[in-house]
Amino acid sequence: MKYKKLAEVYEDLTSTTKRLEKTDILSKFLKKVPKKDEDVMYLLLGSVFPEYSEKRIGISNRLAIQAMSKATGLQKKEVVKLWKKIGDLGKVAEELAKNKKQSTLSSGKKLTTQKVIENVKKLPEIEGKGSVSRKISLITELLTNAEPIEAKYIIRTLIGDLRIGVGESTIRDAMADAFFKNKKEVAKKIQRALDRTNDIGLVFQMAKKGKVKDLEAVGIEVGKPLKVMLAQKADSIKQGFEKVGKPCAIEYKYDGFRMLIHKKGKKLTLFTRRLENVTKQFPEVVDYIDKYVKGKEFILDSEAVGWDRQTKQYKPFQKISQRIRRKYDIEKLQKKLPVEINVFDILYYNGKSQIDEPYKKRTKLLRKIIKKHPYKIIPSKKIVTDNGKKAKKFFKKALKDNQEGIMMKNLNAKYQPGKRVGHMLKIKPEERDLDLVITGAEYGTGKRSGWMSSFVLSCKGKKKGEFLEIGKVGTGIKEKKAGKSGGISFGELTEKLQPYVIEEKGKKVKIKPKVVVSVTYQEIQHSPNYNSGWALRFPRFTAIRPDKPVKEIANLKEIEKDFKDQKRNWRYG
Repeated sequence: MKYKKLAEVYEDLTSTTKRLEKTDILSKFLKKVPKKDEDVMYLLLGSVFPEYSEKRIGISNRLAIQAMSKATGLQKKEVVKLWKKIGDLGKVAEELAKNKKQSTLSSGKKLTTQKVIENVKKLPEIEGKGSVSRKISLITELLTNAEPIEAKYIIRTLIGDLRIGVGESTIRDAMADAFFKNKKEVAKKIQRALDRTNDIGLVFQMAKKGKVKDLEAVGIEVGKPLKVMLAQKADSIKQGFEKVGKPCAIEYKYDGFRMLIHKKGKKLTLFTRRLENVTKQFPEVVDYIDKYVKGKEFILDSEAVGWDRQTKQYKPFQKISQRIRRKYDIEKLQKKLPVEINVFDILYYNGKSQIDEPYKKRTKLLRKIIKKHPYKIIPSKKIVTDNGKKAKKFFKKALKDNQEGIMMKNLNAKYQPGKRVGHMLKIKPEERDLDLVITGAEYGTGKRSGWMSSFVLSCKGKKKGEFLEIGKVGTGIKEKKAGKSGGISFGELTEKLQPYVIEEKGKKVKIKPKVVVSVTYQEIQHSPNYNSGWALRFPRFTAIRPDKPVKEIANLKEIEKDFKDQKRNWRYG
């Protein structure tokens, strides 16, 4: 298939914000896509790999700029200048393709989707000495043969910023519309197949045949990652009971990271919620599963939580997060940052899927096959109750154990991979607020180009005139001028900050600490990413505070006190 045909579909999709129109555009296109070109489905989602794959394209803006410079003969600084003006590297590539300086580099060949996929698939494989130049050569080969519209979407695909407003659900509906008559019912079956395979190309091949039975026959596969079931939020325990019913299961909401454990014979594989394979990073977990879980074949859903060998206290996620991507010094980190596996669900066991079984049956099986071994692997801490006082007491205990809060679960609900469901709720401490000062920002892209869109927040340090970074905020700010509705827009905030810009580096700027703002946040956490040593979790902008002088913003001592106090000050109603 000619890549330009796909690029024109991208362009049509960007021309409308209406979902039905997008579905119609895709439906007509999918009818024309040959079954053998299933990889085009990955391109529609901005990738060349199925979602379950560990491979990622992983091209940075910087490398994309280098490739555009080589393909066009324009100096990198000129490409950067144009990027800052336009705010979209894809559109920069489109503009440059219209006026190539090195048009002689082009062979005149028409790009195909197969060629784009072939070159892009090679990128993650290239490592070692000279890898940057080899990657640039592969990208340049595409760009020198690309028409302007093709160049735009090649670059957007490479940097993971496709901007066509299409997700898996829209493609699902388009497949149902293109290949079946009973669209609504079949869309559910397509979604079911997607949830179990995480492979939209494979599901496209099935849908193209028009056989509902093929979709219905799809099951989960041990060893192949699948999306985890996600919880909705509840404001209080009372609201939780109203939504999930009485009695219900109440479990710790652990301050760790999700881990799906797959065992098939002697092979054991560990996946994160982002479908990353982390088996090598956690060899002790493999050992725990072999020793303390009965069964030849299973999939377990769990949370890995860090703990301190000396105090036996649980650590926050930030303390162990470095283990997820670390590829070396595994044994050293294993001793320094041990984890406990808290298992709370089972999806498959010895040849049979469990996801359509009720929660109470699944958890009964789970607790039967796990030999409890604290600080290694245990079933999640849980009570079953319809009593509000007992639930509040359990919540306090979870916070005392340095966990995030609790989960409330309907006893009869099935497991739904990839869904954020209302029969499983999370309850955490309420949001708090701080007054801080803006000390930096980054210019946005797309509809936010020309505006600062991400703002660095700082508190006062221990030295006079010292400001220490504690996080970034980009939510709570309006796209358009607020007017009578209140608040402030990105444009207005940019205008207010521009007189205080003291340094520019690409799209990032440093700002003189003059503008005080109020933000809410869920909690404070340790963080090596900011020079304060702390980070705000889920910060949200609430107001400019012209009434507050900079000397009255929160200081480091207050941040440290808030961290200690935060888990004691929650309203339990």
